[in-house]
Amino acid sequence: MTLTPDTPLARKVAPSPNQGERRGGLRPDMLVLHYTGMQSGAAALARLRDPLSEVSAHYVVFEDGGTMQLVAEAARAWHAGAGSWRGAGDINSRSIGVEIVHPGHAGGLPPYPDAQIEAVLALGLDIVGRWGIPKERVLAHSDIAPDRKEDPGETFPWLRLAQAGLGHCVPPAPLRDGRFFAEGDFGQPVEALQAMFGLYGYDLRVNGTFDAQTKAVVTAFQRHFRQARVDGVADSSTITTLRDLLAALPAH
Repeated sequence: MTLTPDTPLARKVAPSPNQGERRGGLRPDMLVLHYTGMQSGAAALARLRDPLSEVSAHYVVFEDGGTMQLVAEAARAWHAGAGSWRGAGDINSRSIGVEIVHPGHAGGLPPYPDAQIEAVLALGLDIVGRWGIPKERVLAHSDIAPDRKEDPGETFPWLRLAQAGLGHCVPPAPLRDGRFFAEGDFGQPVEALQAMFGLYGYDLRVNGTFDAQTKAVVTAFQRHFRQARVDGVADSSTITTLRDLLAALPAH
């Protein structure tokens, strides 16, 4: 299996058999970031290239900033699994996936090294520039599958990347006391909150009940956009940050 790098930033290639054709004529219009959640880059790379794992990604970024390509961008890597964004499924056919070597929540969620973040930034800007991917479609794995995934986690510096031109973020509203919504609450205010999350892109039923699905979406949102406290409770800081994000969306 031969693989020609799509970018000079990928200094090495290691083709993965876990790939296929993008379905339905779809092209990448999303960039999805993951952490590997394993103890070493070597172990993650072995898994991403193991036919039995049925998992892959287009790129892997190591702790020292080294970047390796596993799947051609034109092909469909198997990184996202079941999930959706803005009502669309088959994320694998409509996205490019980047795995970031990191031990994850199970490994204590340590800070990401600066060299690694700078490499992710450079790679991400290169990808979105070539494919014309909108800033608001640079997403976490946990955004598209909030009930299953939590990566790249609340120590990933989304705001730093957005301020450098990659992704869509606003400064999070400060934590403060006030009204909040939590699992078990119900009524029109919860319905309005669910509608706001759905308007941003999250897959969430608007049923007026703060159920387990709503808690999962709130948690995923906090991991990406309001990282100071990740508890699945829609407090005033979370709601204000969501409102500010919606207001900052580009007009299409």
